[in-house]
Amino acid sequence: MEVVRGVSEFKRRPVRPVLTIGNFDGLHVGHRTILDTVIERARQLEGESVLFTFDPHPRKVLQGDAGPKLLTTTEQKLEILEGFGIDWVVLQPFDLDFARTTPEDFVENHIHRGIGPVEVYVGYDFHFGRDREGSMRLLTEQGPHKGFSVTIIPEVTVGDRDVNSTRIRGLIADGEVEEAADLLGRPYSARGPVVEGMQRGRGLGFPTANLAPENEILPGAGVYAGHVRILEGPRAGEIHGVVTNVGFRPTFDDGRDLVAEAHLIDFDDDLYGSVVELSFETRLRREMKFDSVDALRARIATDVDDARAWLARG
Repeated sequence: MEVVRGVSEFKRRPVRPVLTIGNFDGLHVGHRTILDTVIERARQLEGESVLFTFDPHPRKVLQGDAGPKLLTTTEQKLEILEGFGIDWVVLQPFDLDFARTTPEDFVENHIHRGIGPVEVYVGYDFHFGRDREGSMRLLTEQGPHKGFSVTIIPEVTVGDRDVNSTRIRGLIADGEVEEAADLLGRPYSARGPVVEGMQRGRGLGFPTANLAPENEILPGAGVYAGHVRILEGPRAGEIHGVVTNVGFRPTFDDGRDLVAEAHLIDFDDDLYGSVVELSFETRLRREMKFDSVDALRARIATDVDDARAWLARG
């Protein structure tokens, strides 16, 4: 997969490009439907598949802190896209100057002259250009004059409801990670470096890896079973089962920020300084406050057994 920062960075133009355009936050099953279509059509035309997206997310630039919390980092997005089999990713730098691009200029300079697609596929709610003035009607009208056809991919539904990033964010915030995984097509995960915590897990007999998340979203407070994938560090490449507590440590009354602390099952080492990715595959229980440290220790032991049993199911 080739990645370029804007169409001006192409060292060569894609061959008979089949293009899709959008933000693609989360790369959920609705996005996958579009991307599978683009990849298959490129294969049929003996061309190359191209995804045009924006970095950072436009709403982060235009709305600041009021913008959405994103489901994937840019690094995760590129890794997932490579797994899908996309040939080219155009990461268009998005700033206030680019935000003033008119829809007509976008079609002419970034799509037609910049990429030169033969076919374009977009989602049913696609808008583009300054103030989202560009509609699918404009794109379908302009396409034939610029040498490309336009196909609108209808919404994808799961459980009689449409799949979208806003819905997924809500499910993750509520701790409904299994339902979120149905919409994402994979478990939700967060990555970042392992940092030193307060060592309470080790004192309880269950040492934890404390994540400093690069992702903007953690699941709602609770205890989760999943896996840790070690991305960087002495044990890079290893995958282990984990039971992860996401919460505010109410038993100790010392937490104001949501934290993720993962105990690696049957693992005897530390991961300080390593970069890891935690998946949240099922919620075992909600966060609880315990009357004593011994009660907390006993419940963690039960959580570990429950996580081990759940993960053994495959």
